Amino acid sequence: MLSRATVILLLWALAGCGGGSSGASAAPPEPGAGGATCRATTFMGRDSLMIGATMEDATAAAAPFDARYRYLAGGIRPAGTCTATCAPDCADWWGCWQDPALPPGQYLLDHLRTTAAAAWQGSARPQMPVITYYEILQSLQVAEGAAEVAAVNDAAFLGRYLDDWRFLLQRIGDARVMLHIEPDFWGFVRQVNENPHAVPAPVAQANPTDCSAHENSMAGLARCMIAMTRKYAPMAAVGLHASPWDYTVAGDGAAVSAFMVALGAADGDFVVTDPADRDAGYYSSLGQDRWWTDASAAQYLAWSRQVADGVGRPTVIWQVPLGNMAQNNTRNHWQDTRLDYLFAHLREVALAGIVALLFGAGMPDQTTPESDGGNLVARTTANWRAGGTALCQ
Repeated sequence: MLSRATVILLLWALAGCGGGSSGASAAPPEPGAGGATCRATTFMGRDSLMIGATMEDATAAAAPFDARYRYLAGGIRPAGTCTATCAPDCADWWGCWQDPALPPGQYLLDHLRTTAAAAWQGSARPQMPVITYYEILQSLQVAEGAAEVAAVNDAAFLGRYLDDWRFLLQRIGDARVMLHIEPDFWGFVRQVNENPHAVPAPVAQANPTDCSAHENSMAGLARCMIAMTRKYAPMAAVGLHASPWDYTVAGDGAAVSAFMVALGAADGDFVVTDPADRDAGYYSSLGQDRWWTDASAAQYLAWSRQVADGVGRPTVIWQVPLGNMAQNNTRNHWQDTRLDYLFAHLREVALAGIVALLFGAGMPDQTTPESDGGNLVARTTANWRAGGTALCQ
């Protein structure tokens, strides 16, 4: 009898692994690492592993990048303001991160326009816009973790939060975008209770327009946010975040995927993971060992495969540190091995059910695409010249 994970994977292969109108195509099986098979598929209309980053315009034009991501953070819209114009007290809200004379949401629309108009070496090469929506923690101004999870159990706050999410989706409309919901937060929910149905959140009361059919729990919140995406931004792909904090612990991949399924991640199109928020050399300066070895890197890919298999959705590795061993461990020039390891093992990355690698620092003063000595640009260009890396599952 086929296992549940195998059945999910077969359905995934048949239905495609992307949002909107993306579909899947199959090729004859090829031998892969560990006896796995690799079949070419498409995700968001693309049949090769996407490479992208958060970067400046000049960097985005310096290599054949596939995607470009932006954070939306800083807090949701202040209550009762910033609806039609950007008043002075709206400056911290993402909807007014532009000339205040322009209407709310223009910052997002500018990102969509810039990525759509991207080019490389004189030829049009549109990039996939990716939005990381990270608003709960900074909106609540509470301690990260259990206190943050508890504070969401407030109908007034949650109503404003879901209004902000709706505004974002309405601005996106029919554009093709990848939406990444709340890094770290779902991991903290899991720390509170392995069963997200048991962690309260007044979803239906907070947003009766969109969430009346969803239960009042964190699972209901996640599922409603995905359902709202389908309603207001039907061409977008959406994914929840799975925190790999214990990826080296035996069985964690299965445990995380079970939690993510209970949360509602299978209703989405992908799952996001992140290997670190800062360069390993920076952590070493603080006396912490956060280095990837060949063994721990392979464990991360194996964990990613377990999550993809268990949820039945591909994964995206996001916010990969940009450090490399040619750096000198000073501000903006820290060492790390993650980027070079992943580019040296792209076949294994694809076999792990990963559809995109997105590079960027999670904190200021880390190595960036502008300070890494041109390493990301060179690696991305070399991968493209070699024909790219076919998606696998």
